[in-house]
Amino acid sequence: MELEKIVQFLENKTILVTGATGFLGKMLVEKVLRVQPNVKKLYLLIRASDSHSASRRMYTEVIGKELFRVLREKWDTNFESLIAEKVAAISGDVSCENLGLDVNDMEKLWKDIDVIVNSAATTSFDGRYDVALGTNTLGVLHVLSFAKKCTNLKMLVHLSTAYVCGERDGLILEDEMFYTGKTLKVTSKLDFKEEQKLMAEKLEELRDQNASADTITTTMRDFGIQRAKLYGWPNTYVFTKAMGEICLRNSKENFPLVIIRPTMVTSSYKEPFPGWIEGLRTIDSVIVGYGKGKVKFFLSKPKLVLDLIPGDMVINIILAAMAAHANQSSDATIYQIGSSLKNPIDMPNIRRFFFQYLTKNPLEGKKGNPVKVGKLVLLSNAAVLQMYMLIRFMLPIKVCVNLN
Repeated sequence: MELEKIVQFLENKTILVTGATGFLGKMLVEKVLRVQPNVKKLYLLIRASDSHSASRRMYTEVIGKELFRVLREKWDTNFESLIAEKVAAISGDVSCENLGLDVNDMEKLWKDIDVIVNSAATTSFDGRYDVALGTNTLGVLHVLSFAKKCTNLKMLVHLSTAYVCGERDGLILEDEMFYTGKTLKVTSKLDFKEEQKLMAEKLEELRDQNASADTITTTMRDFGIQRAKLYGWPNTYVFTKAMGEICLRNSKENFPLVIIRPTMVTSSYKEPFPGWIEGLRTIDSVIVGYGKGKVKFFLSKPKLVLDLIPGDMVINIILAAMAAHANQSSDATIYQIGSSLKNPIDMPNIRRFFFQYLTKNPLEGKKGNPVKVGKLVLLSNAAVLQMYMLIRFMLPIKVCVNLN
């Protein structure tokens, strides 16, 4: 879609963004303000005790980030007035009914909102089951319930993940799984209400036992992994995101719905400038570990393709989808966003890129000295890993013994 049409759609629109302090949430806010300063209003739903705390979080965790450098330079002394006029922080939480809003905020948003972008999520693969279920599953229901009360709503955009498909190979066709509760294991049927009940019972049981905070966290984390694997998903994150889609698809009514499913989201490709990232995401922790000399090998199939997608490309598709589907058919539209089909990147190339970049631009060690990296060793399976560990760590010891 042409940028002109997207910009035209955004003009004079009021948009509610959940998860605005997250990686993609703040990228969305920055892009909208940069390409269409005539947007009517951006409301950012932020978890906070009150509106003052929400506003403080907005300025420190969103507007104050390096991400907004280009926009700040463009508007110069008028930047603060632009933000004050166009962006407002709202104290709330998707895990609560009515998004945890007070009555005044709730009624105002019901009248004003044109578009809702739900990017709120708990992204830890092995987070607490109660927390992940509250945000990634029940939170979707709360956003949907809120959306149904918005009198001028033109579009609901929900950010999911491509990995709701689970660990399946080959071409995976969209089926009726998200309507019927069918799971990845044919012997089981998924009911999110039953999961909610079991989660609450487990939490109550732990509290009745006066379990420590650490014990509760560990137990609920393990419980989430157990429930995910029971139904065929590898971790709590993708399992609760899949249940969120089930809720969304089963309960949606007469407004346009777009579901965005990106693969592994990485740093910006072009906008607002190349290479912006926040924190260590997906493969980034491996890159840093390798650059600091701590990661020497990686367990991977020889030609494994990692599906990476820059964050700004995801944002571009979100905005294009808004403009393309607003006020259209109420059928759900799903966009899978990835790179492996048209521009695949495999592990040998990733290893080469790591080595070339970090050789020219080494990271600093603890004493400030540059860290010299070797080529990352790729091990194809567990047996090869075992042999590698034996050679690397055991043989030198045996040689020393023999020499003595």
